[in-house]
Amino acid sequence: MLELAQINIAKLIAPLDDPQITEFVAGLAPINELADRSEGFIWRLKSEAGNTTTHSDDPLVIVNMSVWTSPEALRNFVYRSRHVEFYRKRSEWFEPPKAAPYCLWWVPSGHRPTVAEGLQRLENYQTHGPSQHAFWFQHLFPAPDLVLV
Repeated sequence: MLELAQINIAKLIAPLDDPQITEFVAGLAPINELADRSEGFIWRLKSEAGNTTTHSDDPLVIVNMSVWTSPEALRNFVYRSRHVEFYRKRSEWFEPPKAAPYCLWWVPSGHRPTVAEGLQRLENYQTHGPSQHAFWFQHLFPAPDLVLV
């Protein structure tokens, strides 16, 4: 059985303690709790302390990764929950991306992708466009019948 992994990377316009980012920082815990309770949610990247913002050498770069049961489950969380209000304000907190800042890919059930794996998938998506290796909602690739390694 396969599950759907996602990575989303963004660069803040200011440090996390800057007043321009206050609303974003205040919303992190409620939005993450919403994800944790959402139908189809399996796992999300966080530090041992539970922090979701410290996964890059650059303190302004936010790395978000999670695993879901299906594209529909992830899509419902992103676009049909309270998360969408947060999502619509992203230009207030983040620099405009120079390339696609996100991608999806299939992982074996129980696999928890590393940041390095996510970055490799994202680079492939940015370089080659959507494929079975990395894609997005507009160009979904169905879960293959065989288990990907």
